[in-house]
Amino acid sequence: MTSTLTLTRVRLGPGGPLGSVRVADGKVVAVTEDQLDGPALDLDGRTVLPGLWDAHVHAAQWAGNRHRVDLAGLDSARAVAEAVRKHAAGLPAGEVLLGQGFRDGLWPDVPDRALLDAACPDRPVALISADLHAAWLNSAGLALIGRRGHETGLLREHECFEAMQALPEVSVEVLDRWVTEALRDAAARGVTGVIDFHFSDNIADWSRRAAGAPLPVRVQAAVYPRHLEAAIGRGHRTGDVLPGTGGLLQVGPLKLFTDGSLNTRTALCCDPYPGLEDTQGAYGVEETPYEELVRLMRRAVENGIEPAVHAIGDRANTLALDAFAALRCRGRIEHAQLLTAADVPRFAELGVTAGVQPAHATDDRDVADRHWAGRTGRAFAYADLLAAGARLEFGSDAPVSPLDPWLGIAAAVHRTSDGRPAWHPEQRLPVTSALAASARGRTAVRVGDPADLAIVDVDPLEADAHTLREMPVHATLLAGRWTHGPY
Repeated sequence: MTSTLTLTRVRLGPGGPLGSVRVADGKVVAVTEDQLDGPALDLDGRTVLPGLWDAHVHAAQWAGNRHRVDLAGLDSARAVAEAVRKHAAGLPAGEVLLGQGFRDGLWPDVPDRALLDAACPDRPVALISADLHAAWLNSAGLALIGRRGHETGLLREHECFEAMQALPEVSVEVLDRWVTEALRDAAARGVTGVIDFHFSDNIADWSRRAAGAPLPVRVQAAVYPRHLEAAIGRGHRTGDVLPGTGGLLQVGPLKLFTDGSLNTRTALCCDPYPGLEDTQGAYGVEETPYEELVRLMRRAVENGIEPAVHAIGDRANTLALDAFAALRCRGRIEHAQLLTAADVPRFAELGVTAGVQPAHATDDRDVADRHWAGRTGRAFAYADLLAAGARLEFGSDAPVSPLDPWLGIAAAVHRTSDGRPAWHPEQRLPVTSALAASARGRTAVRVGDPADLAIVDVDPLEADAHTLREMPVHATLLAGRWTHGPY
């Protein structure tokens, strides 16, 4: 039996005419300015858009961090320690205190375990930075993960990733429930798909979740190098739909790292960080040597798995693009935050997608002004990339930024989020380009598309900066099924 839904008196895209959209069996089967026959849902002039994607999330971390102490906005190590002290007073004895979201790139003081020991001496404390590249623990927390005696308690890059893996976890049942809740909330913001880069056996985790209940969004599950051979052995290829998941779960790309991050001053750059000129890490950190990067990419590509390469600093992006050029393969560069002028056109020339997070541009503008002084004209250079023909796909990097595509859209369009003038306004994007980058290139609802739709109360072309950030989403459809709304 055919499942049919007709939407009428709906605006067909930003600035579009009023018309009708018909959905049948999970597909768009009609888009017209005419009134379609039969029963219809009157949308009273609301705007219908292609469903939005978040092309870079860490779903389990985002879900878990919604249940942790929020440290965002605290402006010093001492302020964080005081927040920890206050929160610890309300916890059961012995429970691990987990916090997330600190940004130490502009702090006047330095995170140290002694500060956390003084604030919270009687329980383990583990705090994760907003960019996920640093962890700050007290002595009890270090002992819990087998790092007793670490000098400072501040772990960066690989040490941080190992620490996060070693921290106690909630049960699988609880985590899966949290992930489902988080993605239902994402659906309420018009999201119909995500690329999940969570650091785990992602395909196994999502296969388990999809077997339990219909997923709230489509998911592409990334593969990490430690799971690459297993994925190859199972015949997984990027884009394959996994059985038993209702067509909603696909194999994603292979995630690789070339460098660290801006806030931790580990992004690999051509120029040294101010104040670090005479130190070993003056230019940042090369996470994966170039030869190993090429080897892993080749192994993946030869078996149908596309690479997604994390690159933030300009030197890191050059190395990543060089690797794509050497292999002549398609894939993605994640973040692409600082680029040399010579590298901007290479994305389009090589067919490499720039997976970028516009909210980072507004969140990190002050950190960039300090640590990339004199270079910020080529930081978060979305207009330059678009003008050069690059394919942009927007994400949040949740939990680094909230899993809400409208925050990224507004940041890309206005280049400010706090009332200050636009930061490098020459890199602003038109609303239509930002929407396309948030919908994996879909610019309009078309016949034959999956019926993944977002229906919003305000035409995005008529929205001011505040309304664009807070866009009221009336309803969301995933393959013709309501995942949000009053119906």
